Amino acid sequence: MVIEEQRFQSKGKTFAISSAQEGDGEALSALRLRIDGETEHMDREPGEAFIDAIGFEDLIARDTIKPRNLFLVAVADGKIVGYSRCEGSELKRFAHKVEFGVGVAQHYWGYGIGTRLLECSLGWADAQEAIKKVALTVLAANAKARALYEKAGFEVEGVLHNDRRHADGTYHDTIVMGRFRP
Repeated sequence: MVIEEQRFQSKGKTFAISSAQEGDGEALSALRLRIDGETEHMDREPGEAFIDAIGFEDLIARDTIKPRNLFLVAVADGKIVGYSRCEGSELKRFAHKVEFGVGVAQHYWGYGIGTRLLECSLGWADAQEAIKKVALTVLAANAKARALYEKAGFEVEGVLHNDRRHADGTYHDTIVMGRFRP
């Protein structure tokens, strides 16, 4: 699915959010690798589950034509600095929901880019008759993200205890959250 570009300004920073387009693959591959190395909040260690430019181009092409998928990018200072993705299922029993994920380069934290990616994704999901639920997982220790999701109407649906093991050997809980269309 494709949405029109939207422009935002926050704390002196201007950025735009739009659907990922053909040609964004290389920038997205580099950004995802960078983000995975900047924070422990992501599911992957740096370099794990690497997606190259061609892999991202394939994702963009599929998400553009699938009615229950949405791939957004945030552009600031002339480059892609964040992304979000909603992915639906082809299975009938799960066709009413999409899974949401987001990432923003650390240098661009604090400008509301992640919030706007979430808002644009939820606006799109709410406009789709077939989509009734948006689901996500978040590291329990990521209080800022949890607060953002709760403010957007997500509720905690469960806790996966000791679900993740970080490189330092510590275990962490994962929170499962969901939001039904208002």
